[in-house]
Amino acid sequence: MTGAVNIFKKEFKGYFITPVAYIVISIFLILTGWFFFSTFFLYGQADMRSFFSLLPVIFSFIIPAVTMRLFSEEFNTGSYELILTMPVSGLDIIIGKFTAAVAFVAVMLVPTFFYGIVISFIGDIDWGPVAGGYMGAVLLGAAFSAIGLFASSLTRNQIIAFITGMSLCFVLTLIDKMLFFLPEGALNVFQYLGADFHFQNISRGIIDSRDILYFLSVCFVMLYGTALVIQEKT
Repeated sequence: MTGAVNIFKKEFKGYFITPVAYIVISIFLILTGWFFFSTFFLYGQADMRSFFSLLPVIFSFIIPAVTMRLFSEEFNTGSYELILTMPVSGLDIIIGKFTAAVAFVAVMLVPTFFYGIVISFIGDIDWGPVAGGYMGAVLLGAAFSAIGLFASSLTRNQIIAFITGMSLCFVLTLIDKMLFFLPEGALNVFQYLGADFHFQNISRGIIDSRDILYFLSVCFVMLYGTALVIQEKT
């Protein structure tokens, strides 16, 4: 796994040597902070439910912005061929880029711990659902990062990669909200496909193996799809 570690270091460091990372993190914190504190003082509830309820929608366009360059930029500049001359396999490249994106998402979430600290000074907060919410946020971020990586592998245009990744993430986020349009026999299937359905279960502190398996399955399917696309291109 030395090759994957080297790719991880390269990609993770690459986020912070350009202003893109700081812009994305700033937008994320402004959006989550505004929505969270506006609803918090409105309802006066000592919990982070409003923050976690909005997270899947915000992640749906923030994470594709994080991942859109991972393959697209290299295809466009021709640097991917240079990487192939290094002692790394295609799997190393995919795992390294994926873990770098997930690590960036985790770093992006760290400042939001401040929300829970603020609440703890105002009222009694139940840290169990908060811990479950952050666990679900990392799993959701990993699933959306895998989707974004797959979208980036499809094209050399970063904008197209962003739009494709965002569309796929929004579909998974909103699909369980469209159940009233679907036949009754298919409700359970489409509800299970909804990322928000599984995330909200975990954010309430309910750790169910089916929800964890869902996010791991999305990661596996998207990373496998990325490997097939990369194999076809090379």
